[in-house]
Amino acid sequence: MRYVDLCGDEMNAEYVIRMDEARRYYHRGGEVVRALDGVTLGVAAGESVALVGASGSGKSTLLNLVSAVDRPTGGRVEVCGVDLAAAGETQMLDLRRHRIGLVFQAFHLVPHLTVMENVALPLALDGRRDDARVASLLDRVGLGHRSRHFPSELSGGEQQRTALARALVHRPRVLVADEPTGNLDSKTGAAVLELIDELKREEGAALILATHDEHVAASLDRTVHLHDGKILP
Repeated sequence: MRYVDLCGDEMNAEYVIRMDEARRYYHRGGEVVRALDGVTLGVAAGESVALVGASGSGKSTLLNLVSAVDRPTGGRVEVCGVDLAAAGETQMLDLRRHRIGLVFQAFHLVPHLTVMENVALPLALDGRRDDARVASLLDRVGLGHRSRHFPSELSGGEQQRTALARALVHRPRVLVADEPTGNLDSKTGAAVLELIDELKREEGAALILATHDEHVAASLDRTVHLHDGKILP
């Protein structure tokens, strides 16, 4: 069966993330861990969704599936029209490189690269270069004057803004954020969230964000509560 690329240049109003009874089970010793247990969820282009739940509720597992770094045990997961259970490694790599942007709580910047080089890294790994795009994003996140600095010379908020610019540099259609304000004070975190929303809307990307903070969740379009691998009604 052929699937339409819902994350193409001509944006489609349908869901770019689709889960239908998605399951992800692990075996730990003789025990089956139901990390995700029958989740049905859709996220449309331009929409922002918060995942809320205690540790072990399934948030990280769900993000791993949406990020195309893992595959479902059962059910169906589609990202940009690609069925992750059936996709080959080339398709999965293509999704990660061209369609998905990742923002982490721990920033994950490369310490020996400058701010500019960190932001340009997704393009460089794909054999591309777009200095104008990198410079434009750095200006948008207020770091144009810090482009030649190293991560160790930045504040936590500046590091997170660098990570956000890196996540968006290749114009992803799906933006995945895992506790992006967890290492920031409340004022800086609020500023980063506002910037994420602003840039996400400009790019027309779907945002799915995991958080423990109900205030963060309330700032997004929709909140999904997870418990024991299931979505609460």
